[in-house]
Amino acid sequence: MEWLSQRCPLPPAAQGCPRPGRGTLLLVVTLSLLMYPVLRSLALQLHSAITGSYVAGTHSIAFINCLNEQIAKDIARAIMDKKLAAYVNILPKSLALYFWKGELEETTEILLLVKTRTSKIGELSNYVRSIHPFEIPEIISLPIDQGNPLYLKWIEESVPRD
Repeated sequence: MEWLSQRCPLPPAAQGCPRPGRGTLLLVVTLSLLMYPVLRSLALQLHSAITGSYVAGTHSIAFINCLNEQIAKDIARAIMDKKLAAYVNILPKSLALYFWKGELEETTEILLLVKTRTSKIGELSNYVRSIHPFEIPEIISLPIDQGNPLYLKWIEESVPRD
């Protein structure tokens, strides 16, 4: 190995400086991975603002099941009053089969389809759980990948930012 140090000597300034260790490398990689979602989101928002294009996943549809039509109307109105959604559909009765506490249950339910900003899903979920009569209400959301650009813009204008 002595021949290598003779052929590739370190400059005098670098001889006294310690090399970055594994800890530094690990720190840089960890910070990069943690910052990736934030940086990606900012880049997508900037791209959308410049080009006027829709960024998939900016808006979502939440599905919320209710015991009956009156509860569905009350929850839908409460969501709208809080401006947590731009639009709520109240779909007619559907038959539901599910396991609850080890037993197979069969009931009818009313389904709410809630159109909102994806950034509002957490707040929407917390609020609905606080007013819903079910012990564990069904609140599931899916991001909107594509759609009528004018409709998606309307959702954005109707639901205030965080």
